[in-house]
Amino acid sequence: MERNGGAGNGTIEHSAAERRAGAGRREPRGCSQRCGRLGLPGELHKLWRCQEAGTYHVEYGYSCMGYEIAGGLGVKLAMPEREVWVLVGDGSYLMMNSEIATSVMLDKKLNIVVLDNGGFGCIDRLQRSCGGASFNNLFPGGSGVDFAGHAASLGANSRKVASLAELEAALPEMRAERRTSVLLISTDPVASTDAGGAWWDVAVPETSDRAEVAAARAAYDAARTRQRLIS
Repeated sequence: MERNGGAGNGTIEHSAAERRAGAGRREPRGCSQRCGRLGLPGELHKLWRCQEAGTYHVEYGYSCMGYEIAGGLGVKLAMPEREVWVLVGDGSYLMMNSEIATSVMLDKKLNIVVLDNGGFGCIDRLQRSCGGASFNNLFPGGSGVDFAGHAASLGANSRKVASLAELEAALPEMRAERRTSVLLISTDPVASTDAGGAWWDVAVPETSDRAEVAAARAAYDAARTRQRLIS
């Protein structure tokens, strides 16, 4: 499943959902999946299938961006016998990444997959879906941050892959490593999956000079009439 990248760089990229599906095909039993907030929990909720209890830890309630790596270390401390896999976007990685160094110091190995969509792709999609213009959520042309180099400077094994095939080949190698490993792959900031059919109740302004906001508000009001209370 390949598509032209939405970041304007002319590369072949994949959506975060496709990256997650590729990772999931290679993850054996006895592993714990860790993620934070924004786009990834939505995709994981739709696509991830737990093979056993205690293998899925995702923060849903408070949009705690930056929680992913630190939370993954907490899972590893609680369940040291398990392989812990952390999924994190580049924006959240930039917010908080220092626990990579802590995990190396404590010899508590994490497997970290960084999905680089050039900023905060989920928030950009949300901004536009509510009728707003794209504003300051994506780096023009990408951030230019060397995430693999940065992770290596914190003591982790690190690498960058360029395709789903390389991703799937790299995951068993990461699992075999003895210290924290970080894998970087580029993703499309625009694409997401429609799987699941759930609606996210995010209020839209009632009044605005933008026609796009008025249209988004009309769609929001219509969607609210279809809400059901489930006890």
